[in-house]
Amino acid sequence: MCDLLWSDPEDIVDGWGLSPRGAGFLFGSSVVASFTHSNNIDYICRAHQLVMEGYKWMFRNQIVTVWSAPNYCYRCGNVAAILELDENLNKKFRVFDAAPQESRGAPSKKPAPDYFL
Repeated sequence: MCDLLWSDPEDIVDGWGLSPRGAGFLFGSSVVASFTHSNNIDYICRAHQLVMEGYKWMFRNQIVTVWSAPNYCYRCGNVAAILELDENLNKKFRVFDAAPQESRGAPSKKPAPDYFL
């Protein structure tokens, strides 16, 4: 499970490589092409890697990274995105900025819902 979560696509890697994260691996276009072909899928949609544009296609549009946390850690200055698929699997990316600092309220003091416990 750790490898699935922490592995990332990389343009300069052909096949598999060591990840600078210290967990998971780097993988190149040949790995993605093999996986999509073997599993008869058009593309892979993934997250868990910051992309400044909110989303990023790689390897001839066979893999897309979607990042949904704008201005990550209040310091990265990135935009965020959500990928919407309609009933015909048409794709639409919604890109958005972080809310302005002055419009943010204090976090709620309500206890966490039971499903988080």
